[in-house]
Amino acid sequence: MRKSGAHIVSDLHHPGKHLRRMILQDLGLSVTEAAQLLGVHRVGLSRLLNGRASLSAEMAIRLEKAFGADVEALMGMQNSYDIAQARLLEGRITVERYLPPSHQPIQAGLSR
Repeated sequence: MRKSGAHIVSDLHHPGKHLRRMILQDLGLSVTEAAQLLGVHRVGLSRLLNGRASLSAEMAIRLEKAFGADVEALMGMQNSYDIAQARLLEGRITVERYLPPSHQPIQAGLSR
């Protein structure tokens, strides 16, 4: 992720892009074939591969068992992608920093 002026631009890709390349291109499988091997519905896998669904830990384990994928690396990709997407919306989040009473500035003329 890099800052471009006042905007944050995400260089991170959804893990589905990596999985699409690994499963469909490198292994030469169709979405239907891969879904059958993984024991999942074709529509769910398609949504993941097209970046419209997040990678779950369960799916990452299925990918590890079927194709030897690295669960931690895949989940790290998903986590990084999720954080990058949240950062894009960060300006809409209005939360003030909490300061415990012991860290509050003492106002002049007032005693504790």
